[in-house]
Amino acid sequence: MSQALGAQPQVLSRETPRGWLVVLAAMVGVAVGLSPVPFYTIGMFAPELSKAFGWSFASMMGSIGVQSGVVMVSGPLAGFAVDKWGARPVAIVSLGLFGLCFMSLALSNGSLLLYYAQWGVMSVLGAGTLSATWTRVVNGWFDKNRGLALGLASTGTGLTGFLIKPFTAWIILDYGWRTAFVAIGLLPIVIGIPLILLLFRERKDVATPLAAEAAEVIEEYGLTLVQAIRSPRFWLMAAAFFLIAFALTAPTPNLENIFKSFHFELARIGEITASFGLAVIAGRIIGGWLLDRFWAPACAFAILLVPALGSWLLSGESLTSPAAFAAVLCLGFGAGFEFDLLAYLISRYFGQRNYGTIYGCFYTVIAFGGGLGPVVYGYAFDSTGTYATALLLGVGCVLTGSVLLLLLGAYPVFTAPDATIRQQN
Repeated sequence: MSQALGAQPQVLSRETPRGWLVVLAAMVGVAVGLSPVPFYTIGMFAPELSKAFGWSFASMMGSIGVQSGVVMVSGPLAGFAVDKWGARPVAIVSLGLFGLCFMSLALSNGSLLLYYAQWGVMSVLGAGTLSATWTRVVNGWFDKNRGLALGLASTGTGLTGFLIKPFTAWIILDYGWRTAFVAIGLLPIVIGIPLILLLFRERKDVATPLAAEAAEVIEEYGLTLVQAIRSPRFWLMAAAFFLIAFALTAPTPNLENIFKSFHFELARIGEITASFGLAVIAGRIIGGWLLDRFWAPACAFAILLVPALGSWLLSGESLTSPAAFAAVLCLGFGAGFEFDLLAYLISRYFGQRNYGTIYGCFYTVIAFGGGLGPVVYGYAFDSTGTYATALLLGVGCVLTGSVLLLLLGAYPVFTAPDATIRQQN
């Protein structure tokens, strides 16, 4: 493995307009996949399931915990499958199986154990629709505009958050919750799979005049999983993203209760939190654009000051409406940047050779930190009656994580497999 260390990767751009069609397909794949669809619809189904079966809201929200726990294992396995068999076949199969699993929730019969089991199976079979699949292919099509391309592809989650709630509400209201499960489960099959078949291809699978030259720059060079794990950078990034995921994920499901603790009216809370999804989209696009133009760890340090400010604004003894709105924008912007940053750093510091597997390992770290954060925040509120201590802890975590990223050093440039490392002056 030959690596030359420099401030920026010295690569000759092989980008083509075809790559932006791949980004479009990836955006749709993300939008109808396992990450956003269950997360943004569970709140719509919860009242209906509670009415039908008498389940508590806490028990139904436990399904998200089941998903997070299973994905900690299935995420790396899906990444391995992507590296071994390719992103396109994994995406097609996983989108189909995810859709069928989501439709199976329409068969819920009142057994909470069966309901959790359905979520567990869905989290295994749908893991191929997670970010590792889409970002691996996007990375292969872009070098100079990689950050922007990743940001645009990742906006699929924001689009889902913006569109799927009214769609779900309409189906439930007019046709019932069972039909809604089927209708939403059809989305990855009817919309996702055809678009992936039409537009989503890895660079090496497309015959272009530049294909042979491009392969030398952007194909499968990089570290193996074992080499990555032995690298101090791997553990620096793992620690950093655990802290960042903890701090950025924890406030999101608690926002409504945070504002209630400041005696905001429910209608006003809805108005303020509605801006979160748009801020996520802005964070993905603007953050990705900045990653292409500045050293990523320094860019991350600067951008992560924004959600730190958001948590700090919410930690005070009083809160005005403008401050609440600003805090939501800050938190949403940071949440949008997180996964783009992860994908970009993995591609730059570990390469494409085992990208899917390495990404899956980091996804486990993020799932753990992101799953722990809301629990800690909720416990802090139950114990003290306020989120102030937890929010200040979040400020410390995101700042510490961003400082750790500054220790990653210059980007390696992967030029050929199986050689030595030299320092570029």
